Amino acid sequence: MSIIFHEGSKTFHLFNDEISYIMCVLPNGNLGNLYFGKKIHDREDFSYLLEIKQRAMSACVCEGNRKFSMEHLKLEYPVYGSSDYRYPAVEILQENGSRISEFRYTGYSVTEGKPKLPGLPATYTESEKEAQTLCVRLKDELTGIVLELFYTIFSQKGILARSARFVNEGSAPVHLLTAMSLNLDLPDKDYVWMQFSGAWSRERHIIERDLEQGIQSVGSIRGNSSHEHNPFIVLRRPSTTENSGEVMGFSFIYSGNHRMQAEVDTHNTTRVTVGINPQNFDWKLDCGESFQTPEAVVVFSDQGLNGMSQTFHKLYQKRLARGYWRDRPRPILNNNWEATYFDFTEDRLVEIAAKAKECGVELFVLDDGWFGERSNDHAGLGDWVANKERLPYGIRGLADRIEEMGMKFGLWFEPEMVNKDSDLYRAHPDWILQTPKRNSCSGRNQYVLDFSRKEVINCIYDMMYRILSEAKISYIKWDMNRSITECYSAALPADRQGEVFHRYILGVYDLYERLNTAFPQILFESCASGGGRFDPGILYYAPQGWTSDDTDAAERVKIQYGTSMCYPVSSMGSHVSAVPNHQLNRSTPLHTRANVAYFGTFGYELDLNKLSDEEIYQVKEQINFMKKYRDLIQFGTFYRLKSPFEGNETVWMTVSQDKKNALVFWYRERNLVNADYTRVRLQGLDPDLIYKNEYNGIENYGDELMNLGLLTTDGTAGEPTCEDAPCTDYESRIYVLTAR
Repeated sequence: MSIIFHEGSKTFHLFNDEISYIMCVLPNGNLGNLYFGKKIHDREDFSYLLEIKQRAMSACVCEGNRKFSMEHLKLEYPVYGSSDYRYPAVEILQENGSRISEFRYTGYSVTEGKPKLPGLPATYTESEKEAQTLCVRLKDELTGIVLELFYTIFSQKGILARSARFVNEGSAPVHLLTAMSLNLDLPDKDYVWMQFSGAWSRERHIIERDLEQGIQSVGSIRGNSSHEHNPFIVLRRPSTTENSGEVMGFSFIYSGNHRMQAEVDTHNTTRVTVGINPQNFDWKLDCGESFQTPEAVVVFSDQGLNGMSQTFHKLYQKRLARGYWRDRPRPILNNNWEATYFDFTEDRLVEIAAKAKECGVELFVLDDGWFGERSNDHAGLGDWVANKERLPYGIRGLADRIEEMGMKFGLWFEPEMVNKDSDLYRAHPDWILQTPKRNSCSGRNQYVLDFSRKEVINCIYDMMYRILSEAKISYIKWDMNRSITECYSAALPADRQGEVFHRYILGVYDLYERLNTAFPQILFESCASGGGRFDPGILYYAPQGWTSDDTDAAERVKIQYGTSMCYPVSSMGSHVSAVPNHQLNRSTPLHTRANVAYFGTFGYELDLNKLSDEEIYQVKEQINFMKKYRDLIQFGTFYRLKSPFEGNETVWMTVSQDKKNALVFWYRERNLVNADYTRVRLQGLDPDLIYKNEYNGIENYGDELMNLGLLTTDGTAGEPTCEDAPCTDYESRIYVLTAR
């Protein structure tokens, strides 16, 4: 790992064993990109990569020089309006109404390790040897605005972390209208664009298309990262597969409004920008003030989509998630929500928990309905005080009873929301986000608290702190059940209303950080109607999150497959629920519900007392299996083998670090008649080790399983006989491979 600056050619070269990133100072003082990709040898001068041709109808920087136009150069942090007509990384509104700026190079510095981003989630290092960070300093002389571009290259894998910082060293305030975290100009458009989109209960489905001239983008202006479009995109070469070929993944460590965009110009070059969505963003930067953009991470791999994903998994698992639970296997839980909804008593909860304990569950979670006048979703949010009619001895009394069983106790909060029918709202009606003299929309009969205000956060913190201090609580489910509308803060002046969306999410981070600090051993699990804020920003504070509200096994295969492109298995909350499924009304076999839920943190969202003796036996076996293999599942090396978006079968697997143990999970959505013989080529095994397949007792060398494949044929391949195990729709199997 090195960061080299060649003074003669004014060229920066960042590289490790896998990647190179090269940029240079252009003749006009701007910063230009030369290369990003697989590692290449260093040299003093890479100026041959700076291709400049005279092109008709181009605006040029210098009169008399018809070749030097910013429109046709690859730039590091472009501005619009001075011969570059593409979408910019920055736009600054100045006192005279101008939006033109020109950032020229003034210097650089290199630090070992990686500095923190104040108030923001970001990747980190535990040793200075793990990374180096380059800060390139540029300045717009007319306004006095200083731009600092940060580049962190890690010692291992193809990882580059990017962000930008603006400092107003001028004599007048300005307004940042666009401030992206990453810009990357690529020399061609020969990529397939991959996005991860959907809606409530069908999040992060994979959508692919070839890049073409024009704009391709995804984003959110909902105030949260959203169910609709995850802040993650992939550009892969057309020939790239799961296991081979070049690919770049772009991930934004942020939980609010975002935009991920690829612009292909009419000369077939591609500009990728990642950052805060400019829509409704307007940050007033007074003299002496600074603004730090959130962090964006780009990963390059020449080992296919699995190679890229494994890099993200390791990075986000070990150097984004933090704290006590980062490296620990997660407890198996039972959540009461779909078992009772709002209809429960303390004794009823204890009854559910007792059965869960009998089955081997480690953590019981009380969901919505325990506080204020919360008998439905019309009232109570914001009043974080136990309802004594349901819980006569409060949260402490219930927690003590659960602890006495030998289980841990967890609790649901929705700290960012309020009902109008609540004591909090009646006391502070101006604490919600609402536009004066305009209608205020409701969602799920609730409103969004103004987390851009410190006094609001302090109030919520005090209520949560009191409960968490008085009772034995080991887990918090942090929910968020609606997006922001009528975004306006009563506490900010007119010229700062464009800051509210960003200030809101900074407030969310602040509350998370304060609670993390005060209660470092509590396991926080984020939730936003399931997967509405499943993003890397929240992962910094909560090492796991509800992947989706939809617990239907067939749908979760697709959701978890798409999610795995960026996020580690240890971050995916995954539960077994009752059938017919509450979101879909579909019935799937109990073993398949578990086989899907295993690939995550695992738990149950039902009343186990309502299951038959045979089903309880299965549940006990499932829990024993998860306890035995959860380290391997949650922290092993994950491979996708067959995609649910391409056929009737889905296969993925995980391999231990020493390659002596592996689990292969096979799923089939629809049963077949007189079907084909099937097999799947495995990945990541030791070719010289012999693996015993516990499913059928067969032993094979690793090279057999990776080149010939694991045979998955069952009774559907021909006419079923009494010798064949019965197969159904939504069938699944686990192949446990152990080296001898």
